Amino acid sequence: MVETKEFKAESKRLLEMMINSIYSQKEVFLRELISNASDAIDKIYYKALTDEELSFEKEHYYIKLTANKEDRTLTISDTGIGMTKEELEMNLGTIAKSGSLAFKSENELKDGHDIIGQFGVGFYAAFMVADVVTVITKALESDAAYKWVSQGANGYTIETTEKETVGTDIILKIKENTEEDSYEEFLEEYRLKAIIKKYSDFIRYPIKMDITTKKPKEGTENELEDVMEEQIINSMVPIWRKNKNELTEEDYQNFYTEKRFGFDQPLRHIHISVDGTISYQAILYIPEKTPFDYYSKEYEKGLELYANGVLIMEKCGDLLPDYFSFVKGMVDSSDLSLNISREMLQQDRQLKRIEKNLTKKIKSQLQTMLKNEREKYETFYQAFGRQLKFGVYSDFGANKDMLQDLLLFYSSKEKKLVSLDEYVLRMKEDQKYIYYAAGESIERIERLPQTELVADKGYEILYFTEDIDEFSIKMLMNYKEKEFKSVSASDLGLNEEENKIDQKLEEENKDLLEEMKNILNGQVNNVKISARLKSHPVCLSTEGEITIEMEKILNAMPDNQNVKANKVLEINKDHAVFQSLSNAFANDKEKLVLFTTLLYNQALLIEGLPINDPVEFTNNICKIMV
Repeated sequence: MVETKEFKAESKRLLEMMINSIYSQKEVFLRELISNASDAIDKIYYKALTDEELSFEKEHYYIKLTANKEDRTLTISDTGIGMTKEELEMNLGTIAKSGSLAFKSENELKDGHDIIGQFGVGFYAAFMVADVVTVITKALESDAAYKWVSQGANGYTIETTEKETVGTDIILKIKENTEEDSYEEFLEEYRLKAIIKKYSDFIRYPIKMDITTKKPKEGTENELEDVMEEQIINSMVPIWRKNKNELTEEDYQNFYTEKRFGFDQPLRHIHISVDGTISYQAILYIPEKTPFDYYSKEYEKGLELYANGVLIMEKCGDLLPDYFSFVKGMVDSSDLSLNISREMLQQDRQLKRIEKNLTKKIKSQLQTMLKNEREKYETFYQAFGRQLKFGVYSDFGANKDMLQDLLLFYSSKEKKLVSLDEYVLRMKEDQKYIYYAAGESIERIERLPQTELVADKGYEILYFTEDIDEFSIKMLMNYKEKEFKSVSASDLGLNEEENKIDQKLEEENKDLLEEMKNILNGQVNNVKISARLKSHPVCLSTEGEITIEMEKILNAMPDNQNVKANKVLEINKDHAVFQSLSNAFANDKEKLVLFTTLLYNQALLIEGLPINDPVEFTNNICKIMV
């Protein structure tokens, strides 16, 4: 007898919504059905734990896919626990009613097994690719088998049928192709294998398919023929659940390559296994090279997220902070709160806790690499150091304590990259500040006039060559109670005696300096005698938080707001130019204008800043040549 039943009104709406919006990719229907089949086998396993008359021999349990192109059907069969008529109506007749959830709440889970199909909508993903879904099932310890058929939201039928073995067959009548979608791809061997490898490779039971292979034709020497051969498609045991002692570097490298995390050789892997309030396993990789789109809006951070070996999300961004977005890998947990579909997660404390633990592990591994494998760390830093600096600067410096020990900068003394800790350990007793100089390249910084006095004192200078460097340091403010000081700062915090001499000289030449400031007409905040210059005649320093390099960077941005640093023109009292200025001030005001303008433009060129009028500049040079 065939019974025809309708879904409840709310179930109809949920089915339509689920088919059209809950799943972003149609291929996930297979993941859901395979996961349900795995759950069905797990249920027999749990029963065997408490039922002495029931044995569980794992080799007898499997999932099989059968594609029939002529009939346009795809069958997913399992040797699991099956369903009674009541269970069919309860689990498949009411959408979002899950037998797995009820079973889970009634049974204590043991031996690392878990059932993830907790919400009951996964089965209905089949309607994304099928016009008709048929379920033939026979429950454990039951003589009767049942057939459930539905064409979607209109309802379903149930009738008795014949089935020899316990388990469930789900038969999908695949839709006809449309202009937008090719449904027949879900009948192709290569496509089905690819979906299984992508989502269900680590299901603990064998997933079988009849695969076409070529073998020598009997009675011939070189002729081949197509032969159908049953193969197990999935690997079943994920690498992250194996004992670390069983795995080699080659195993981790192969996994990195197979998962297409990158085409490089990862610098380091991190294998994590945690049992506690929340249990999870993870394998993380620190890549060697920057992905081509890493520093672009197109790059999407995230780790693969699994629940009991089933891929839930290809890129779960919530598992990594932005400053560690370069990390590749996966996380597998049995404690995640799945919401409606396996693609959608509740934003709960579980993910946050995993993310916090992973962040600590990543930092620890980077610090170990910095300490014990310096060359390897510097390779990493050349690729991703910029991201660490962005991490220091972003979120108003909230992560600076986490990242400051991982930063490296080129050293004037060591002629290589050094950490802030290494710099501080080498500081002289009388040195108050961590000095730095910013510029477009190491070569240009080494020639900056502003470095002369600091270098003459024997102090080490950090060279900042990336646009983010100064912004990060401004956010960091200090390291181990040592403040950062730019060599271009108006006050270097050096010898007080030199400052006294400068002040005396400035008082004596106050009128000259004031006149030069007037000539420059607001282009500088001040003109003063320099304490820092030794051989160069002139340089620019700055007052306030905005430096000249920061000015250049900010004004190069698309939303240019014409930011200006508070510039100070410094004149070397010991250079012959200073005497020429004094003579011009006393005897030839026109020449003083010429000299002042030339010196200012010279200082701009040293800093890599554009001069206001190149034609005037070249004409002025010609004037002093004749």
